[in-house]
Amino acid sequence: MTLPVALAGNDVIGQAKTGTGKTLGFGLPLLERVTVTADVEAGRATADRLTDAPQALVVVPTRELCQQVTNDLLTAGKVRNVRVLAIYGGRAYEPQVDALKKGVDVIVGTPGRLLDLAGQKKLNLQHIRSLVLDEADEMLDLGFLPDVEKIMGMLPVKRQTMLFSATMPGAVISLARRYMSQPTHIRATAPDDEGATVANTTQHVFRAHSLDKVELVSRILQAEGRGLAMIFCRTKRTAADVAEQLEKRGFASGAVHGDLGQGAREQALRAFRNGKVDVLVCTDVAARGIDVEGVTHVINYQTPEDEKTYLHRIGRTGRAGASGIAITLVDWDDIPRWQLINKALVLSFNDPEETYSTSPHLYELLGIPVGTKGILPRADRTRAGLDAEVVEDLGETGGRGARGNGRRPAGGKPAAAPVEDRPART
Repeated sequence: MTLPVALAGNDVIGQAKTGTGKTLGFGLPLLERVTVTADVEAGRATADRLTDAPQALVVVPTRELCQQVTNDLLTAGKVRNVRVLAIYGGRAYEPQVDALKKGVDVIVGTPGRLLDLAGQKKLNLQHIRSLVLDEADEMLDLGFLPDVEKIMGMLPVKRQTMLFSATMPGAVISLARRYMSQPTHIRATAPDDEGATVANTTQHVFRAHSLDKVELVSRILQAEGRGLAMIFCRTKRTAADVAEQLEKRGFASGAVHGDLGQGAREQALRAFRNGKVDVLVCTDVAARGIDVEGVTHVINYQTPEDEKTYLHRIGRTGRAGASGIAITLVDWDDIPRWQLINKALVLSFNDPEETYSTSPHLYELLGIPVGTKGILPRADRTRAGLDAEVVEDLGETGGRGARGNGRRPAGGKPAAAPVEDRPART
């Protein structure tokens, strides 16, 4: 639906459920509008259209999404040799500045680092022909919209702007009105797909006791047909604790949360993509846009903040036509919060069934073999584990990143955590 409108050069507001292919919806038109050497050689463009300054910009809210969009665009632009660069915080400035000097066609970046480099005159935004704001509602939630507006003020007035957002809050609509020219609003829904969730994701909601949750999750992870699994927590501390406890029980697990340095976050995601770990425990920093093939189970270890967060978490499975299972564990004191989510999404789990790690209905509903215990048998421990994936030295910035390697930034004081790593409001 997006391609004909975007390829014609029109401004686009795109709204679709997570897992429906938004990245290529804006990625292909974006790559088409970039002029590279291959186009000049083939006679599709004149040499005066070539430049080493970036011609397209994609702004995303989180580092993980930044990496993923970059990889997707590199894959799609490989034949024409389009140069795509990811620019985000938590990594050393120098490699990013060096890459900019060599010449770049498309930039994918988080608002903070983009503003930094543009302010230092290291990033030239005068040749941008296409701008994409991906996950605009998340940028609003994280407080990035003022930064995004500053970036937009640095761009040429004559350009194509595409805005993609799962929901359309008032602030996002007013942003679109101010900076877009007669945009076409495209809302993609399947006729047989009612409600806000993807139809081929089976949802289960259980009322669970916090002291029994790790035991319960350990048994769910031994369900028949379980591929890769993602476990979502509301706080960084819980995510770190759950990952550690699962590792002690024999599961190949990794963690992604804001207290980890950027190198450790990337190590865990790479190990998960490569299948060296099959359980990824994360905070909502990984709930947006992360697309890993083979995720069959998503477990909400703690009740999500709101219905939007719930949709993005469970959207990590059941992507691109595959089926998936989403399990939410609700503490007794989280029942009112869950009931608000249940009502907003018109689900049928208003009073979740009380469930323990020994409850027969848990085994029956999720296909867990009878007699399964909370420790993975040694014979089933076949994954290489997190340590099999190397940690890159990224020359990390900020005290959080330095924590893992014993280094501190200049000045001796640990820097504050980047905005995009702050925990969700509770």
